[in-house]
Amino acid sequence: MTPAARIQAAIEILDAIAAAAREGGAPADAIFAEAMRARRYAGSKDRRAIRAHVYDAIRLVRSAPASGRAAMLALADADRDVAALFDGSAYGPAPIAPGEARAESGVAAEALIGLFDPLVGEHEHEAMLVRAPLDLRANRLKAVRDEITALFPEGSAIRGADDGWRLPPETAAVQHPAYADGLFEVQDAASQYASAALDAGPEQAIVDLCAGGGGKTLAIASLAGNGADILASDTNRARLQQLPPRATRAGASNIETRLLDPGKEADMLADRRGRADRVFVDAPCSGSGTWRRSPELRWRLTPSRLERHLADQRKLIDLGADLVAPGGKLLYAVCSVIEREGRAQVDDFLNRHSGWTADSGYLPDGIGRAAGAGFLLTPAHDGCDGFFLARLTRPC
Repeated sequence: MTPAARIQAAIEILDAIAAAAREGGAPADAIFAEAMRARRYAGSKDRRAIRAHVYDAIRLVRSAPASGRAAMLALADADRDVAALFDGSAYGPAPIAPGEARAESGVAAEALIGLFDPLVGEHEHEAMLVRAPLDLRANRLKAVRDEITALFPEGSAIRGADDGWRLPPETAAVQHPAYADGLFEVQDAASQYASAALDAGPEQAIVDLCAGGGGKTLAIASLAGNGADILASDTNRARLQQLPPRATRAGASNIETRLLDPGKEADMLADRRGRADRVFVDAPCSGSGTWRRSPELRWRLTPSRLERHLADQRKLIDLGADLVAPGGKLLYAVCSVIEREGRAQVDDFLNRHSGWTADSGYLPDGIGRAAGAGFLLTPAHDGCDGFFLARLTRPC
């Protein structure tokens, strides 16, 4: 493909991604993969170049653009090499017309920025969209971090994460045989901090209420050891069924998975009510803390979608609280920097649950900033995904 043809392909893919964002369709990565399958003539260099154009435009444009061309024109304004490829050549984009509309650049729409936690000032916006590094977590059931550092000497330690090791973006770590052997997992530092903050230990009964594919479940198992009793539950069959083979690979023999029927979660967890020493509620959210990895998420968030997340979070934190034994702890977490999903959600919980208290001192020194009854982590301040977490203790 010619360089100009790559730009045109990126425009067409951006059209599909923007439409999916508005309509709640497939994620950008899935759309890109399908577009490449339809363009079998594209070589590996073409694919890399097209992907770079697509994601550079997504990171630049603040909200879903009217067209892929409008997004690419915004990128052309910022990059004269891209602008030069609007030359009208065969299979390339038409020349740029005078006054042609461009998509607006920026971290997000103004209305969305207004929802950020007060700690997230304008000086933090740029870091929210910079490509994230690849963070690894040594699996204590099979390895120690020194073994991982020897495998990837180009990396560096992650501040405050005893098992963490940071590599450059796009490092093909999962292709290393040590990954297949279960010596390490790919996991952002924020998730490592959150898993450690649960303070799980041997012989404890632990519930990971929104386990998904099990990334944090496996981190908890690594920290607590195989003596702990861990229940991983979720309503998403496709995600939860990823966990058993991952647990086998990691050597975690203490994890039970339980698929929950939506609307019947409490009944299906009745045997755990009031018995768990630790409950992790990693609630579904806007994902506003993960824009470094999935920048198109800011194109997707609408007021109605946010309200659904808030309702789900309130339901899940209450469900999780019902499982906690007297004196036990619940960790509420969201990968979000939106105030209503973080500190406001926990303040509401504490107002409705007499006797529950918020813990402190469970994060490494210098990690996170106090945000109401919890803590907020951000890319600019902490070098990890945006994350809110609060550890709460049930009265005895």
